[in-house]
Amino acid sequence: MEHRFAKIDGLEIFYREAGDPSAPTLLLLHGFPTSSIAYRTLIDELAGDFHLVAPDYPGFGHSSAPSVEEWDYTFDHLTDVVDKLVDTLGLTRYAIYVHDYGAPVGFRLALRHPERVTGIITQNGNAYDEGLTPFWDPIRAYWADPTQGEPLRGLLTRDATQWQYTHGVPDPDRVDPSLALHDQALLDRPGNQEVQLKLFLDYGTNPPLYPLWQEYLRTHRPPLLAAWGEGDEIFGPDGARAFTRDLPDAAVHLLDAGHFPLTTRLAESAALIRDFLHGLEER
Repeated sequence: MEHRFAKIDGLEIFYREAGDPSAPTLLLLHGFPTSSIAYRTLIDELAGDFHLVAPDYPGFGHSSAPSVEEWDYTFDHLTDVVDKLVDTLGLTRYAIYVHDYGAPVGFRLALRHPERVTGIITQNGNAYDEGLTPFWDPIRAYWADPTQGEPLRGLLTRDATQWQYTHGVPDPDRVDPSLALHDQALLDRPGNQEVQLKLFLDYGTNPPLYPLWQEYLRTHRPPLLAAWGEGDEIFGPDGARAFTRDLPDAAVHLLDAGHFPLTTRLAESAALIRDFLHGLEER
């Protein structure tokens, strides 16, 4: 695996890359509160067969993290950066893997370039109202009244980060606590809580776009695999099942896992993803 930086709009954007660039490409788009580090083990599993690229968004991982006064943290803007990185790397055909925040980035990217997307893998990457659980109620209140952001700082604490990794997991002892420790160290950087609060607020732009994303699915009919942690209390399993409404042939697998299936169900996830990607080669 290579660890690289690209200069995009004056920012240093970090990305992990592995595999033969002539092989089919999978673009891995991470969620909150983590970064491309979430994919390091999956990349190792798949690099023998595929070309893998996993970027860190601005404000996450090893990428530049300008303050909210210096850079406009919106999902449109995150997508702009990923879009330009993809162009910089010369990627013209790729499958996308989306998790959590990766879904609004990935579906925006797919709407911009539907001809490029060979397939979609979603692991707890939501595109339906059915997937939004009561976890979102205080965040919805923030969308309705942007002065109500202060209580959401509780979602940026070490306990909250560890909970994201362990909730809904039948065997929490399998969750490496170093994952939450790493993520929390980056959340605790000066100014980063304001970055995350800005993105919590802008997440309210995503549910109104769900009908457009669903129309994209019906119109372009990309092959889709949903390998979803069934115990997720952030994006519930109804969000996985809902994909079959617009894509009746979507493959939906509910895994005995929580919000981060790769942490405890790596082998099962990798097998599903590998089979799915090989199936795209046969199309």
